[in-house]
Formats: sequence, structure tokens, C-alpha cells
Amino acid sequence: MSDTPADSAGAPEALDAPDFDEMTRDIAEVPAVEVIVTVAVNLMSAAAVKLGLTEEGDAYKDLDEARKLVTALAGLLDASTTEISSFHAAPLRDGLKSLQLAFREASLVPDEPGQGPGEKYTGPVYG
Repeated sequence: MSDTPADSAGAPEALDAPDFDEMTRDIAEVPAVEVIVTVAVNLMSAAAVKLGLTEEGDAYKDLDEARKLVTALAGLLDASTTEISSFHAAPLRDGLKSLQLAFREASLVPDEPGQGPGEKYTGPVYG
């Protein structure tokens, strides 16, 4: 037997372990605007799936989940509009409005104007 410790690089656990120092350095280099836009795009994508707007259609449709995602997106955009430029904010607001209209269209019993997902942040959304 050897007195040297076994090389852990070949162990399966070592391959799966994330490098938190590297991840911290990477995120530290990302501008806040980019983080906000990335989160907004992820919320938009998830909401589109839950609204049945993807190729899979109704396979993943869940209006309760879509409502939560659209409301979170509206809150994020409301809170960050003054922090990001209109160059970034305008397309995100357009996407949000499209999702809100799609939600209204998909609902069997549409919400009253101003009561739809995210409308407490954006005001009533009309087609």
C-alpha cells in the first residue's frame, strides 16, 4: 500500500462537482442588464410553454402555472424598467403583452380587465 492519497480526479464524484469559484467569477463579469434580460427571457419562454404556444401545443399547457410566470415577468419588468434601457425594455414589454393576450385568449372564463396575470403591474391589457 502507498502512503499517498488516492487521486480523486478519476472518481465519478469529482466529475460531477461544480466549480463554484469559476461560476462566481463568471457571474461577476456579467452586467446586471444582461442578467435581468436573461431572467425575463426565461420567464417568457416558460410562460409560452405553459400557455401551449410551442410546437408541443397543449401537451404542457397549464394556465395556473402560466399565470404565475406572467405575473412574475410583469413584476420583474415593472421593477427594472428604469434600470434597463428602452432598447432592452421595449421588446420585453411587447413580449409580456403578447403573453397576457394569449392568456386571455386561452382562458375559458377570461379575467376582468385589470385582473389578468401581471395586470396589477401593467394595467389592463386589451387586444
